Amino acid sequence: MRMQKRLVLKAGIAMTALALAGPVLAQQKTVTFANQDMLVPLRLVMESGEVEKETGYKINWRMFSGGGDVIRAMASGDVQMGEVGSSPLTAAASQGQDIKLLWISADIASAEALVARDGGGISNFKSMEGKRIGVPFVSTAHYQLIAALGKEGVDARKVNIMNMRPPEIAAAWERGDIDGTFVWDPVLAKVKQKGKVIATSGSIAQMGYPTFEGIAVSTKFAQENPQFMVAFAKALNRASAQVRDNLAKWTPESPEIKAIAKWSKADPKDVPAAMALYRFPSAEEQLSAQWLEGGAAKAMTNTATFLKSQGRIQEIKPDYAVFVTNSYVKKALGR
Repeated sequence: MRMQKRLVLKAGIAMTALALAGPVLAQQKTVTFANQDMLVPLRLVMESGEVEKETGYKINWRMFSGGGDVIRAMASGDVQMGEVGSSPLTAAASQGQDIKLLWISADIASAEALVARDGGGISNFKSMEGKRIGVPFVSTAHYQLIAALGKEGVDARKVNIMNMRPPEIAAAWERGDIDGTFVWDPVLAKVKQKGKVIATSGSIAQMGYPTFEGIAVSTKFAQENPQFMVAFAKALNRASAQVRDNLAKWTPESPEIKAIAKWSKADPKDVPAAMALYRFPSAEEQLSAQWLEGGAAKAMTNTATFLKSQGRIQEIKPDYAVFVTNSYVKKALGR
């Protein structure tokens, strides 16, 4: 009889424990993050699962083809965080989307480029009139393309600029449907094989039109999940340092390069050279006038002027600094 009572007691304790654990398990927080195919340190965070292990949150990584798609997904409420270029980020902010830029994942530097097809008759900006140029609309590449054409005195309306996502650009390039493209890796590496670089994001930045890749978050989600945001910033800083310190030593066979290639759907042999075209700011650099403490907001203001001229937005916000936050990077550094 005693044995039966003990078994019943143990069963009761076990059932109580399960009942108590049930709500805890049910309350596991889930985050949906919209990633793209850029070759950036975030891929190492995705591969390691370190944020999930640190916070207990479940992260759903969903891949999108362009920043415009990311912003639309965030606006729908289905996505809480995403990586997006400065142009679509500015478009979203200008349209009143309640988001914050929290991290500069990459100074684009020379990682996006205008490439002319071999034999296509394009040798400079002035020779682009009448040519077919594929570019994702409202992207950083689109912004710089239009800005550079204007700077060079070319009427963009006389260039056949076609709205294409990167995978569509790759396919159109193979078919010979376009004469040039302004795009990023991994597609950039493919088109360079049968083309000539006319300008890079870095050279156009020197004209006064800098661009960046960033990570944005819904303001509501960030405010409700501050510990998760700080853990995410810490992971980004660690991964960025890992890339800066080791990229020159890594080969296509390095596990880190294979991981980055896997998440970006790139060829490992193209990854080291392609990543070398970017700059990946440290947490300390994030907290500088160049980025989160002034520079990013200024770049967004200039981008908004371009977007309004293109009819992509209706108004320019008086201050884009309200769409930038440095608080999570500061806390990640213990400040």
